[in-house]
Amino acid sequence: MRFESPWLLLLLVPLAALVAWRFRDAIPLPLPTTGQAARIAPTWRVRLRRLPALLRALALAAIVVALARPQHGTEQVRDISQGIAIEMVVDRSSSMGERIRYGGRTMARLDAVKEVFREFIDPQEGTMGGRPDDLIGMTAFAQYADTVCPLTLSHTTLIELLDSVRLVEDRREDGTAIGDAVALAAARLRKAEDALGNLPADNSDYEIKRKVIILLTDGENNAGDRSVADAGRLCQQWGIKVYAVGVGGTRSVRTPVGSLSAPMRPGFDDRALREISESTGGKYWLATSADTLREAHKEINDLEKTEIETVRYLDYREAFGPWALGALLLLSIEALLRQTILRVTP
Repeated sequence: MRFESPWLLLLLVPLAALVAWRFRDAIPLPLPTTGQAARIAPTWRVRLRRLPALLRALALAAIVVALARPQHGTEQVRDISQGIAIEMVVDRSSSMGERIRYGGRTMARLDAVKEVFREFIDPQEGTMGGRPDDLIGMTAFAQYADTVCPLTLSHTTLIELLDSVRLVEDRREDGTAIGDAVALAAARLRKAEDALGNLPADNSDYEIKRKVIILLTDGENNAGDRSVADAGRLCQQWGIKVYAVGVGGTRSVRTPVGSLSAPMRPGFDDRALREISESTGGKYWLATSADTLREAHKEINDLEKTEIETVRYLDYREAFGPWALGALLLLSIEALLRQTILRVTP
């Protein structure tokens, strides 16, 4: 409880002093002998003679409290999340089966991409902190582009679907349709607000701050209907930023001092990826190892921060009514007593 005008409560101080003065010990009445005083028994009216004054003092105190306007407040806490809608676009063509070093092991490029992706979105994996407040979806592509997971805040489901992404097995479906994949991801992001209607009630205040595509590929656009430049123009038109990561590997080189691992560039001209990134306000990385792949994700993680704003407000309700009503009741009782059983005649 709070008071709108707490300074009025200072009036209780002089009121308390007045009550103390009125209820001070009575002036002794001299009698001829003490025996006579002992035989005088106080009546109930005498015992209650101070009751009207006490009732009036309590009524005045209640009036002072009512004038100070007591209020009851209920605190409301509301979290407003401003997340980022992210589409992961992952190449699953046969060339992603080339080997790359990750965590002291050699594995397929696609597997390394999936491991780093887990670190990027899962707060329990790695050191990136995860992206719990972001809408994240996934598109995978080879000859054709397919949606693996629509935009969602349920990242557990997304990680489970990530395991279903496999290298293309049918040679007729092998290829690298980068333009189509980016265009499909951009179309998903353009309709990202539609996904908000499926969020739980706890996320009713969720807002999309930005829209981002993270493209991971090791090939050259050689399939599909759209070029990388066409997809880039769509992203520019719809305000979508593209971060592109060219995934390379290493090859063993014989030297006079032994075999050394040397970076191997991806099998494409990375100019197209660099242009789509820069034209949309993103950035391009050439990742020739899992470490540089992780560093690229860490930099994206730092560049694209989510925001959570906690709003606290109080809903106050006036509570002076009972105090005013109590004061009126006390004054009524006092007036009734003074005019009836405790009436004093001069």
